[in-house]
Amino acid sequence: MKILGIGVDIVENKRIQKSIKNPLFKKRIYSSEELKQSNTVNNKVAYFSKRFAAKEAFSKALGTGFRMNLNFKDIEVVNNKMGKPYYVKNKKITKIIQKNFKIKNFKCFLSISDEKNYSTAFAIIQTS
Repeated sequence: MKILGIGVDIVENKRIQKSIKNPLFKKRIYSSEELKQSNTVNNKVAYFSKRFAAKEAFSKALGTGFRMNLNFKDIEVVNNKMGKPYYVKNKKITKIIQKNFKIKNFKCFLSISDEKNYSTAFAIIQTS
């Protein structure tokens, strides 16, 4: 297995706290599943901040940022039953990774964390 890309991002939670007050921001950045899942958490700021950082980290791991018709909603972060966050593989992401790295199979890894003032995310894309 070979690492194809890594990305890291840090977000000031205050910035996201202000932004999520705008429903258009949330609709533009987060998928319907992420918005639905947000209803089950108490700390909305941490929830949305960590996902914002995860989306930024993933775009950096791709090495393209938000280009090639990639937008925030294309990158979806959900949690498994144990609470572990992961990126949802979809057709658009798969196509971009296969084209950029000229590979067929890949895995994505995600680690997110937060403290009072900041949220951070670390993403890895590797061949499988």
